[in-house]
Amino acid sequence: MALEETRAGEMTMQGISAEGAARAREAPAASPPGGRALVACAVLIVALAAVAAASLALGTASLSDAGLRATLLTLRAARLGAALLVGAALAVGGVVVQGLFRNPLAEPSVLGTTAGAALGGKIALLVVELVVAERGIRGLPPELVLPAGCLVGALVSLGLVLVLVRAPGDLLSILLVGFLLSSLFFSLGSLATSLAQERWELGRAVVAFALGGLSGTSPRHVALAAPLVLAGVVAAWFWGKPLDLLLSGEDEAASLGVDVPLVRRFCILWMAVLTAGAVALGGNVAFVGLLVPHALRPFLGVDHRRLIPVAALGGAVFVAACDLAARLLPARGEVPLGVITGLIGAPAFLVLLARSQREAERG
Repeated sequence: MALEETRAGEMTMQGISAEGAARAREAPAASPPGGRALVACAVLIVALAAVAAASLALGTASLSDAGLRATLLTLRAARLGAALLVGAALAVGGVVVQGLFRNPLAEPSVLGTTAGAALGGKIALLVVELVVAERGIRGLPPELVLPAGCLVGALVSLGLVLVLVRAPGDLLSILLVGFLLSSLFFSLGSLATSLAQERWELGRAVVAFALGGLSGTSPRHVALAAPLVLAGVVAAWFWGKPLDLLLSGEDEAASLGVDVPLVRRFCILWMAVLTAGAVALGGNVAFVGLLVPHALRPFLGVDHRRLIPVAALGGAVFVAACDLAARLLPARGEVPLGVITGLIGAPAFLVLLARSQREAERG
């Protein structure tokens, strides 16, 4: 199924790739006006301010109690910061992987990095509970173990892809290996979840992490994951121009001076870093890397240096709004963030996909 979607995505992207090649080589006037990016940024900044204000002001506990106000605002600000970082990381990771594979249906999970980071996070939770907490190991903060585990898991997945795929330009092999690694890591993650059920608190933490959520986020969690996300976003922006040239195809990009294997390796590396930061903060949050770039590309074109910062804003707004909905929905317990993004993202993506197909048929 994943390979069939990849084939369909490649066919959908053919027109985009041809335009991207021309725009990368020709005058800037061939691209959509830069004013669109400014308008999009302005709209998203206003939306971000509104969502941030609502996230700080609204919740199950009231801010009218002066004794609790400072504590509540600190916790809500940490949660808001985590939501912004998760959204920006996943959206930028989606832009990078879609440009890398010239496929609008691609997302960070296609390389197995999401599943690898999630497995690393589950193992980290087990390590914190069974080794660090029980044996009292000093000098190893529990808050540091989770992002470290996610990063190690994502990098292990990345390393396996690079080792198993001998030809860096063989996209089909990369996708196939990524799909197989995702299945393997998912099975191992299920095993870790079942082992964690022997202890109620540990099992609850692992399941909550798998479903995706920000309820336990502290300022220290945000401070530890923020460097990963910010470094990944900045690095992705710097690799934007080579990604533009890759839209024309590897041979043509190489003729224009692009070191294709180097670009591919570094883009995959930074995508793994972004995925690790997002998973460490929010667990498994679906559809952000697929929906946000796909929604913005028709308005902003294929210029990655223009698309990446706007996608970071769009992803941040989307995840922050979904997290606010998860907190405010009437339910006994908090609805997992991954459930909210899936319920909103899947129908929205289907609508966008149907609209783009209709426009392609008319054109």
